[in-house]
Amino acid sequence: MVKLDIFADPSCPWCYVGKAYLDRALEQAPDHPFTVEWHPFQLNPALPKEGVDRAAYLEGIFGNKDAAIAAHVELQKHADQAGVTFNFDAMTTTPNTLDAHRLVFWAGIEGRQTAAMSALLKAYWTEGRDIGSAEVLCDIADSIGLDAAVIARLLKSDSDVESILKREAHSREMGVRSVPTYIVAGQHAIAGAQPTELWSKVINDINAMIATEA
Repeated sequence: MVKLDIFADPSCPWCYVGKAYLDRALEQAPDHPFTVEWHPFQLNPALPKEGVDRAAYLEGIFGNKDAAIAAHVELQKHADQAGVTFNFDAMTTTPNTLDAHRLVFWAGIEGRQTAAMSALLKAYWTEGRDIGSAEVLCDIADSIGLDAAVIARLLKSDSDVESILKREAHSREMGVRSVPTYIVAGQHAIAGAQPTELWSKVINDINAMIATEA
């Protein structure tokens, strides 16, 4: 198997689009060589724990409403191609995602890391839920087969906070500056939400190389 490390944040729309493109390529190639691991990367680590008002946040990022609308139009084009649904009207909060990353880590212990990231992305971007909320995170945990009561206790503690922050700092030291970022076989970095066609080519090339070496 070939390791595919993915650096992502569930509050990043391009991570949702990029995952959908990648998922389609993996579905089309059931013999793909990848084993996937998700790594924490907060887009906005300085946000307060309770998050911030999304409208005010967007105005701060884009400067004005028209620029924000233009960015969303471009994003929607890719969403349509990738087959994901953005429900911008339902979104009221831009969350702090540290606890969401902790959930992904805990899910990974149970072999449900990808399921957790999928559920977080859908909850935020399609359902408009606040994924910085412990209640929402516990509900997501339950939906993917984790013990919500255990997750609730963990979220009330500082469990694995230091570990997540150290891993994120290491990623930045490695040169990761944006998400999604993919690293294939520990060597080749691919930045951004790449189309299914690119992933299909990568899969075919790796499979061909493996067949040659066999």
